Amino acid sequence: MGGRECCISLGPDQHKVKGSMNGPVVECVPNFSEGADARKVGAIVAAMRVAGVHLLDWSMDAAHNRSIVTIAGDPASVVEAAVRGAGKAAQLIDLTRQQGVYPRIGAADVIPFVPISGIKLEQCVLLARQAGQEIWRRSNVPVYFYGAAAARPDRASLEEVRRGQFEGLLKEIAKDSSRRPDVGGPGLHPTAGACAVGARKFLVAYNIYFDSADVAMVRAIAREIRAASGGLKGVRAMGALSRGRAQLAMDITDLEATPLSKVFGTVSALALRHKAAPAEGEVIGLLPESAYERDSEWMRQLIGFDPPTKILERRLAAPMAWPEGT
Repeated sequence: MGGRECCISLGPDQHKVKGSMNGPVVECVPNFSEGADARKVGAIVAAMRVAGVHLLDWSMDAAHNRSIVTIAGDPASVVEAAVRGAGKAAQLIDLTRQQGVYPRIGAADVIPFVPISGIKLEQCVLLARQAGQEIWRRSNVPVYFYGAAAARPDRASLEEVRRGQFEGLLKEIAKDSSRRPDVGGPGLHPTAGACAVGARKFLVAYNIYFDSADVAMVRAIAREIRAASGGLKGVRAMGALSRGRAQLAMDITDLEATPLSKVFGTVSALALRHKAAPAEGEVIGLLPESAYERDSEWMRQLIGFDPPTKILERRLAAPMAWPEGT
């Protein structure tokens, strides 16, 4: 999911580090429904290049057929970059031909705005609303607002917004007006679907792999740990088969209530019941410095974790180069 000193706020407390951006800094972490075609993803990322916006991370996941991009910069510029990325995704991704294990309703499936420095969550709500209006105006892709930006209480949950995925939502909209988008529509874009645009606090995407192909096991663990089932606070989880191995894919949305070491410990204990144990882990996108537990067991299992490029505060000080457009 980069000058004066900036305060990077990842919760109620602020963690002060040296940064290279002036003024308010907002992060945006668009998720696109393409993880196999590097040319398409590269073109989408390149389209997001806007003055005042820094590229912090981008990754492709062929198994889930999904890509995640992390950008940060001054609020107006980040909104513009997100709108351009959504437009390029609508041009290049056809959901009627796209399949993947990860739930999705749109080519640019999810676009969250996250407060980093000098900006509050309430202001990110306004940015999300502005971005949603522009996505519809420029690309004819309807928008649902979720998280703190939700226009209706029942749409605060991203899972509820994406219920039924693209195919199910197409059918439900036709017979149930309550499922129509907040902006645009009333139907979906025929190939690009809809976009969920929101505002939220910092999130860590963390996956655990097992040396097993037992998908039933990881799905059982996912049910026990996800917050929606009464599990760990701020945890969303799903089990799937990825590259021949059982994978537990998680989003941790409240790192103070549920640090990653607690997630790992809970998963390990539950896996033991199935005579299994975590084999490897990965962080998709970035990790805040406050969650960097260098000597912890969960971090020792991470695949290719490079602190200078994977820790948010360090990446802010040294952003990535933008890919060339195609």
